[in-house]
Amino acid sequence: MTPPFKKFEAHGSGGPRIREIPLRMVFPNLLTVLAICAGLSGIRFGFEGRFETAVVMVLIAAFLDGLDGRVARFLKATSKFGAQMDSIADIVNFGVAPALVLYAFLLDRAGSPGWIAALLFAIACAMRLARFNVLEEAQDRPTWQGEYFVGVPAPAGAAVVMLPLYLSFIGFEPTVYGAFLASAFTVIVAFLLVSRLPVYSGKSLKIPGDRTLLVILAIVLYFLLLVSYPWYTLTASVICYLLFLPLSALAYIRRARLEGEVLLPPDVDARNGD
Repeated sequence: MTPPFKKFEAHGSGGPRIREIPLRMVFPNLLTVLAICAGLSGIRFGFEGRFETAVVMVLIAAFLDGLDGRVARFLKATSKFGAQMDSIADIVNFGVAPALVLYAFLLDRAGSPGWIAALLFAIACAMRLARFNVLEEAQDRPTWQGEYFVGVPAPAGAAVVMLPLYLSFIGFEPTVYGAFLASAFTVIVAFLLVSRLPVYSGKSLKIPGDRTLLVILAIVLYFLLLVSYPWYTLTASVICYLLFLPLSALAYIRRARLEGEVLLPPDVDARNGD
């Protein structure tokens, strides 16, 4: 049997030498850990009744979670360990944290149906992320289908499912009837996460050179509105996104017919259980 320290090179003093890791390899994982901390802190604030802070922490977690992968690719610091950490962070930040914050705020007034809705959302998020990982590894998808997500992406689902919180922050009073409506809405979002609905990702979207300044100005305006009127801006953003979903599906159908291919992305095979 090979000793466990065999893989280490012998040090000058006779002991094993631990492999050194460049600092740039650690930075993306640090962002992932900070994202998990933000998501879990959001859960804590939610159960303490500090719901606005809880929502902000969940959104910060989503931002950091989306940033770590891009930083890793930019620094050429991708690793299998980082990919596993990112998957865990996604489940916490996009599934567990929004579900528990929403439950503590409103869904608990619906009793067991509210808890079932929260559970379904968290489970659907985990299943959606597992399917995403499988589809990323699959090589049999046409190039143009790579421009579409299969189902609503987890970050968008987390932002959408907290719509009842945004509405409450702008003046809508939470009630028991509202809790049942929010439970139904949560279940719908959960099914959208695991659905076969094609959602345009915008990865290949290109900006005409003569409109670059207008796009930059629009992004700055959105950011300023988000800072000045966060809950109104988030509410409007969620409504616009929900209206965008059927338009995205219609665009996919037209493209599929143009390409002469199937109308829906290829199904995931049994590899996701292996």
